[in-house]
Amino acid sequence: MVPPSSSMDPSPPPSWFTPKRLLIIFCVINMINYVDRGAIASNGVNGSSETCDDKGICKSGSGIQGEFDLTNFQDGLLSSAFMVGLLVASPIFASLAKSYNPFRLIGVGLSVWTLSVAGCASAFSFWFIAICRMLVGVGEASFISLAAPFIDDNAPVSQKTAWLAMFYMCIPTGIAVGYVYGGYVGGHFHWRYAFWGEALLMLPFAVFGFLVKPLQLKGFSPVESKKALASVETVSSVTDVADSKASKLDGRMLVGGDGIIGDKLSKTSKSESIHNILNQLSRFAKDVKVLLVDKVYVVNVFGYIAYNFVIGAYSYWGPKAGYNIYHMKSADMLFGGVTIVCGILGTISGGFILDRMGATISNAFILLSGATFLGAISCFSAFCLRSLYGFIVLFAVGELLVFATQAPVNYVCLHCVRPSLRPLSMAISTVSIHIFGDVPSSPLVGILQDHINNWRDTALILTSILFLAAGIWFIGVFLHAVDKSNDGSQPVSTPRITSRKPLLDGNVDESLCEV
Repeated sequence: MVPPSSSMDPSPPPSWFTPKRLLIIFCVINMINYVDRGAIASNGVNGSSETCDDKGICKSGSGIQGEFDLTNFQDGLLSSAFMVGLLVASPIFASLAKSYNPFRLIGVGLSVWTLSVAGCASAFSFWFIAICRMLVGVGEASFISLAAPFIDDNAPVSQKTAWLAMFYMCIPTGIAVGYVYGGYVGGHFHWRYAFWGEALLMLPFAVFGFLVKPLQLKGFSPVESKKALASVETVSSVTDVADSKASKLDGRMLVGGDGIIGDKLSKTSKSESIHNILNQLSRFAKDVKVLLVDKVYVVNVFGYIAYNFVIGAYSYWGPKAGYNIYHMKSADMLFGGVTIVCGILGTISGGFILDRMGATISNAFILLSGATFLGAISCFSAFCLRSLYGFIVLFAVGELLVFATQAPVNYVCLHCVRPSLRPLSMAISTVSIHIFGDVPSSPLVGILQDHINNWRDTALILTSILFLAAGIWFIGVFLHAVDKSNDGSQPVSTPRITSRKPLLDGNVDESLCEV
């Protein structure tokens, strides 16, 4: 038997670790992830297809679209392939965190990300780069699911939301830097060099995730104790099989007995592997059920879906709507600049405000509903104005308020569940807001615009959904919310070992008999 103390004692932190150093490392990784998202959408990397005028004079294409002669549909599939990999892999990595060290899983994900981005740089066909983009999403999934719980564990108690805000601030910043980076490298060198540069930037972090001593995540037992318990379970199962088979065999077993035992144990090993997989799936289903019956979590995610529905459509259709409503000459630059500045300031402000209010789930819902409601009023009023300058001012205020929700909404996801469920909580939240939020919003808004053919009305209808998000989050204020982040009472299950008798005298290792 493994002594209980050895399996439950927390291991000391690694020598490289300090909380601020961890935050900086994770912020840089998050920045690189979103630089990639911005770079592939930039004109320098994504490029354009070949075009011909009425006189038959053709202009060669550029970037990925030009080199592989992609249609707009195929070009759009590259984004969809990334999203498929991200959404499928997120819950898988979250589930694996219960069996493998979460810090090592981040290292695995970053390695997959680095190799896949390098694959994009060396792509020779559309399908090859599409598969690589899917694997980039798989690699990013581990980091998205597991990084926030590490930050939440190690942030100062009075600054937890502010630290989350600094982490999520890297999203708009990274995308903006990606636009500039991709445009410059693709325009002055070649689009492939943009991907090579990203792979080289991420490579040290992928190596770091494997070589350094890993951190432990709250709510998860050290891997060493799990391995010890797993070995005890294996020995126990082997001796169980030995007892049952010995009771059925007669004197004939003395002839070729070792072969019979070997065959039986081999079959038992295969059945145990299948049994372990089924246990993993059963545990995953139970964990998902726990999340789905948690009213606080469900209300938070529903509000997040409505919020992301609007933000996703804004990012795709905003410049075009602004150009058609206000006849902006540089709608891309204007919307991009406002979103970057307001995204950074709003995200950081939301985190610091919640910390000053007192970081509780109820206060988070108050901030979520209040900021979203006021932001919806500002954005709705902006699209009602005829003046371009009035629109810019009100829309900037609205986005500043709307982006203040980033840290609080993720704070609720992390603190309304037990520590061991935090990775899955983040993964299910990520999957939900994309599948039901920004993924369908762009085509649905396009259908709406085709039907009413009025960009102002379309923008007002879209913005009104922010009032729905604010209403859903307002419901959370009245729910009985308990912060479960400190609920560490999850004992490691220890198998019961009973006395065993040897299968054949002298043929069984003494250590098995002792166990």
